[in-house]
Amino acid sequence: MDEKQDYCHFFEGTEKLLEIWFDSETSSQKNSGATNCDLRLIPRTAWESLLSLANCEIISFKKNDKLDAYVLSESSMFVSKNRFILKTCGTTTLFNCIEPLLYLVKKFTGFDEVLDIFYSRKNFLRPELQPKPHSSFYDEVEYLDNYFENGAAYCMGPINRDCWFLFTLNQIEPLKMIEGPDQTLEIIMQNLDPKVMKLFTREVCSTAKEATSRSGIDKLLPGMVIDDFLFKPCGYSMNGLINGDYYMTIHITPEPHCSYVSFETNYPQANYYDLVSRLLKIFSPGKFTLTLFANESSIAVECMQDYRMLTFSGFVGKELQFSHLKNYNLTYGLFAKAPS
Repeated sequence: MDEKQDYCHFFEGTEKLLEIWFDSETSSQKNSGATNCDLRLIPRTAWESLLSLANCEIISFKKNDKLDAYVLSESSMFVSKNRFILKTCGTTTLFNCIEPLLYLVKKFTGFDEVLDIFYSRKNFLRPELQPKPHSSFYDEVEYLDNYFENGAAYCMGPINRDCWFLFTLNQIEPLKMIEGPDQTLEIIMQNLDPKVMKLFTREVCSTAKEATSRSGIDKLLPGMVIDDFLFKPCGYSMNGLINGDYYMTIHITPEPHCSYVSFETNYPQANYYDLVSRLLKIFSPGKFTLTLFANESSIAVECMQDYRMLTFSGFVGKELQFSHLKNYNLTYGLFAKAPS
């Protein structure tokens, strides 16, 4: 977010989101339970070099016994034992990290196999400003196909309006599953209330803690250890660590002509209706996109497939799609503020 020079400057808040799960095929590691395999063995200096290739840098860092969380100059990175998440906004070159990442994983961690991959993003407001291959999803897919076999690309929603893109691994045999319950909820909000967005400028709040408290972000999920940052003159990022490897992250581009807020968490809930409703009350978006991934052992696997749970006060549904992927069920929805 350090690209922001003034409050009228255009900034692409829409993030490129990469999540990769790793595993080990080596029989000796399998027999020993692969206890030596851990992405957190990659040293800090290697992460810094990797992120520089994407044109971003580490601003802040917190960890617990299962998760390392980094606030970046352009969004966030999360590293757990076998999962890597990199989320970058602006004109970052996220794909420059893929080949070096695979090299670092092989060199330091003991993992030698990609178990699953998810690359996703909403359509950009100004795709012509993005460096190649990010200016076109078709070019991004072609790039990813060079590194990941059996990939499949999807578009949720109409390709000529608001839509959401996904690249992931296709169903292959023998099917290898991600072990244990897992879920990820992402809410992408646009056309936000200017009064709320002012909280995330230095004109109104002098510190990140003040913006976090006044907005109510600190009360969204229980027991978070918060790592937040307020950019100059505007812009906001936060990571929240919850018990175990659960996280929450929010990124805000407050400029009125390109306002954008993203929320993401893997915190398990049987019903996300209340959480989403509180987010909408805090930020008052003109429209928002909802995606929920949940595997078969997650308590969230069925909650968003109930149409009654996808009706939010003050909003009308524009799109609603359900998909079954290799490891996960996916719910996608697009909602717009109801006419007054």
